[in-house]
Amino acid sequence: MKVLIAAFVVIALAQGSLAQDTVDLETLSQKFEDIKNQMTAQLNRLINTQDLSTQAQAFLEEQKKQFEPMLANIQQQLRTAATSVHEQIEPMTTNFQSQMEPVMQKFQEQMEAILEQVTQQAKALTN
Repeated sequence: MKVLIAAFVVIALAQGSLAQDTVDLETLSQKFEDIKNQMTAQLNRLINTQDLSTQAQAFLEEQKKQFEPMLANIQQQLRTAATSVHEQIEPMTTNFQSQMEPVMQKFQEQMEAILEQVTQQAKALTN
């Protein structure tokens, strides 16, 4: 009977050991499956990100092509407007200068007269 009990104990231990190996194998398989899933997800994100980057670059190039003619048109309009403004302002500045020249001449003469008067007064005080 002791032999029979010992055999049952040995069989039970062997079966328990096999069950533990099976659990370890399942855990290891699950870990490998998780790693595979994570790598697949990261690879998909990387591919999608690169694809998104390519799409964004293509979009920007397309928008640039669409806006270039409009920008050239705006630049031409600005040049035309600047020329027109210059043509309108130039006679006004010339007229203003011609009107201010006598005023500035008169101002300069008055300042020279005042300076001459102050100089004469200073000489009179020093004598």
